[in-house]
Amino acid sequence: MDPVVELIRLDTSVDGTFGVLKINKAVLCVTLEPPDLLNAHNQSSIPAGQYCLARVMSGRYGETFEVCDVPGRTLVRIHPGNRVADTAGCILVAQHFGKLHGDRAVLNSGATHQTFMRLLAGHDTAHLTIHECF
Repeated sequence: MDPVVELIRLDTSVDGTFGVLKINKAVLCVTLEPPDLLNAHNQSSIPAGQYCLARVMSGRYGETFEVCDVPGRTLVRIHPGNRVADTAGCILVAQHFGKLHGDRAVLNSGATHQTFMRLLAGHDTAHLTIHECF
C-alpha cells in the first residue's frame, strides 16, 4: 500500500505558508510553501486537496517526489530549501522553523529531505492530502 502523506498548513502570510508534514499519521517535519497567489505557476502554494506523489529524478535536487495533477501546474516538487524565495511554487521540508538573513525560514532542510526520502524508500508513489487550518 502507498504511504499516506499529509501536509497541514498552519500559518500563511506574505512570508510564506508554513505547516507540518506527516507520513502515515506520524509528524516528520515542518514545511514552507509560497503564499497563496491563486495557483500561479512557480509563485503560489498549490490548492488544498488530494494529490498523488510520484518519485522523479530532478536535475537540481536529485531523487525526490513530484506532486502530480496540480491544475495548470507542472514540476511541483518536495525538495530542500530554507526561505520562500527557494520554493519556486514547491514544498520545502525541514526540521524546524526559524529565521535566515532576517527572513522567516525553515532550517536543516537537506538532512530532513534525506529522511523524507528514506522513509519513502521502496515506494514510487504516495498519496498526499493538503489541509488548511487557518
